[in-house]
Amino acid sequence: MTAEQKVAIITGASQGIGAALVSAYRDRNYRVVATARTVEPSDDPDVISVAGDIADPKTADRVISEALAKFGRVDTLVNNAGIFIAKPFTDYTKEDYAAVVAVNVGGFFHITQLAIGEMAKRGRGHVVQITTSLVDHPNSNVPSVLASLTKGGLSAATKSLAIEYAQKGVRVNAVSPGIIKTPMHGPETYEFLEKLHPVGRMGSIGDIVDAVLYLETAEFVTGEILHVDGGQAAGH
Repeated sequence: MTAEQKVAIITGASQGIGAALVSAYRDRNYRVVATARTVEPSDDPDVISVAGDIADPKTADRVISEALAKFGRVDTLVNNAGIFIAKPFTDYTKEDYAAVVAVNVGGFFHITQLAIGEMAKRGRGHVVQITTSLVDHPNSNVPSVLASLTKGGLSAATKSLAIEYAQKGVRVNAVSPGIIKTPMHGPETYEFLEKLHPVGRMGSIGDIVDAVLYLETAEFVTGEILHVDGGQAAGH
């Protein structure tokens, strides 16, 4: 518990991949700022919980301010928060569009801009986006243009930021998951979803956590879109 402990910010941290990432970074002795709409307060003095909508710029302000006030630094940001709505393109509503863009793009933009600003001051940092393999292999069984539009934008932004900040000590990467076995998917859907992956199974939360932690320690890797998708991006 020294001032030299690194600090990771995890968005979408209340459940699933986000909650697992909080635990994983704590296991590696990082202090953590966990944020989500309904994140619960933590009994761990090295975890700050900030409840709020990541689409609201004020939430980003609070998260970064809390990290600096209590821990004094920002070393890692994992942009895990996201909305996924699978619908035929012409069935999307204006409300669908506004919600997905606000969280997936706006939420990324507001907090990443602030976090990278702090990282650049220290000359060191790492940002990771969680995207989706559907960006690279659209599937007519899972129509999801809004996911491709927004998460595809994050993939492009990942490479752009990686180049912009490469000589300022800030690395920027992304993990592109296949379909992960989380509470989002009911057991009745597993058989269908497993068949969408060449390896014949869905991914686990641990698969994504392991990928993020690999990128965290891979000092020579930046601008990478790491596919953790059971072979989906390779072909069918």
